[in-house]
Amino acid sequence: MMILPPKSKCCSLPLHLHLSFKPSPTRKTAARIRFPIPTTRKLSLSGFKGRSLRVSPLLSSSAPPNDETDSAEEFKVELGRLLALLPEDMRRKVSEHPELHDLIEVVMDLGRKPLARFPSGDFVLSDHPISMEDILHATAQVGDFAVDNRAGISRTLHRISAIRNRKGAIIGLTCRVGRAVSGSANLLRDLVKDGASLLLIGPPGVGKTTIIRDIARMLANEYEMRVMIVDTSNEIGGDGDIPHSGIGHARRMQVPHTDVQHKVLIEAVENHMPQVIVIDEIGTKLEAAAASTIAQRGIQLVATAHGVTIENLVMNPALEMLVGGVQSVTLGDEEASRRGVQKSVLERKGPSTFTCGVEIISKSELRVHRNLEATVDAILAGRYPRFEVRKLNNETNGLEPSLFTPDLSEIETSSESWTEDISEMIDDSSFQDAFASEGTSYEDEDHLCIFLYGISEASIMQGIKQLKIDDTIKFTDNISEADVLIALQSKLKKNSRLQAAARSQSLPTYVIKTSSLAQIMRTIQSLMSDYADGFEFYESDAKANDSEKIDALEEARIAVEQRVIPKGEPVDLLPRSLNIILLQKDLIRKYNLKTERIVSELGVRLRILPLQSTANEGSSQEKEAGDSSDSENFYELNNETNGSAITVNRLPLLPD
Repeated sequence: MMILPPKSKCCSLPLHLHLSFKPSPTRKTAARIRFPIPTTRKLSLSGFKGRSLRVSPLLSSSAPPNDETDSAEEFKVELGRLLALLPEDMRRKVSEHPELHDLIEVVMDLGRKPLARFPSGDFVLSDHPISMEDILHATAQVGDFAVDNRAGISRTLHRISAIRNRKGAIIGLTCRVGRAVSGSANLLRDLVKDGASLLLIGPPGVGKTTIIRDIARMLANEYEMRVMIVDTSNEIGGDGDIPHSGIGHARRMQVPHTDVQHKVLIEAVENHMPQVIVIDEIGTKLEAAAASTIAQRGIQLVATAHGVTIENLVMNPALEMLVGGVQSVTLGDEEASRRGVQKSVLERKGPSTFTCGVEIISKSELRVHRNLEATVDAILAGRYPRFEVRKLNNETNGLEPSLFTPDLSEIETSSESWTEDISEMIDDSSFQDAFASEGTSYEDEDHLCIFLYGISEASIMQGIKQLKIDDTIKFTDNISEADVLIALQSKLKKNSRLQAAARSQSLPTYVIKTSSLAQIMRTIQSLMSDYADGFEFYESDAKANDSEKIDALEEARIAVEQRVIPKGEPVDLLPRSLNIILLQKDLIRKYNLKTERIVSELGVRLRILPLQSTANEGSSQEKEAGDSSDSENFYELNNETNGSAITVNRLPLLPD
């Protein structure tokens, strides 16, 4: 801007002033303008004699404000609007709490004391119970409650959920704090940039909505794509007609009723020409079908669904279409024999709606399935799917190395080479480097290494966490390093190679019929009762008392010296516990004799084989038939013994 002094005969010198304007707090300026002149300046030009010109800068020359500070101030204002729903004494008490900025929700139930929930636990806000006046005061400041009994505060992400009585009156409120966390989707930036369709699953409260909100902002602002959000309950874009700034330049379509969300999805594609559609909480068959239709039109999808693992979606009839659907296929005799499975198997019906699947473990840890179709095929075949574990390093705010799990089912060799190939896969340097970054070693003597087959690790971890023994148990993908095998009965019966490998390793096997949480917990409890001394049964023989060890070793010695070596006859020892059997095997090995493990209804025992056990070839077929029948008896457990190994009390040693 240029200011000219009045015309004068003496001087017509122009005066240049550099002015700047203060931007809106919610907008960013492309450049900052500095003042080259002082705030106050005396001018001795003609026409300005004896006068001073004061310039008041609208924008200081200090360093630009921090975006994190602006976000913190904005969240503080939004949190204040939520706390305004509370009475004055409750609002003052929660404001004094040291974890105010980590507040999760406030619960107000008629006739009960109000609670504020923090990560550290619940905090009582008042000794006086909530009255109907308190509830009416809160509901008067929020929007209208929809059919799903949810409301919000305009232009915020807070969610107010109501509890009604039989007459429809509101008698309880759950005021949940909503946050727009910028950078929460950085772990998935490479997948978002590549245009992959993402399906995020996880239990409630783990942060699914926060991540897809940041993905929508990332696609719209940083990659300049046309993003349309179909907001079911206004959780992504906030309440009100103007969406929250946390979604960036993305547009938002509100859903009037949850029953018509699938229609709004189709409407968004047909009317607004989006490149990306973001959906929250797909929960019905119609919504899954609409998402599948949109994916076939070449539009990038980002959606969430409730569940713990991909396996939950595969087994969910309403949502299985998201991962391609499941159908039963009858195989021919030759194909079933080649695969080593039954004639009726489950297979994926069609292509998956989404390219990648993401299991949200916590706010800083994700499991990424880059090829969702391959993951579904592996689950249906009872194999381990490949996935990446991505963790956010809080110190460097970066991504830690990814950990890949091997696909064990692709090894189609004999039992010996099958075990060797797994060992080579685990010994791979890239795998070990990534594994070392996690700071974990399965060779730690203080842990029990479990090999899982047909059961997802997340399902076992869920049971382990409820029993609070997650520091005691570790998982391994190398069967030669495993201490225990836990398998699904239907899967294990079809895999003869795994049964042979378990028998060759003398591996204790625990079988369950279904992967329900109740049976998994029963299996873990049975495992704990069998090895209650800290799971050190392979490294220490302290579990058995001295008399039992002496009896068992004396029984094996007498059998070897009086029956096996002189007469060349095999001898079956008495059923023993597994740690005692290991001691007997060590003793028999010193005589250069071989043993085999026999599993029957009475329990597990050793059979000592003579040096010339192959002389009678006719008995080999009978032995194999007996072994298979014993194996079937072992794996086909009834409901009373489901999930536990069969054991009996120690029988007394017969006299010599």
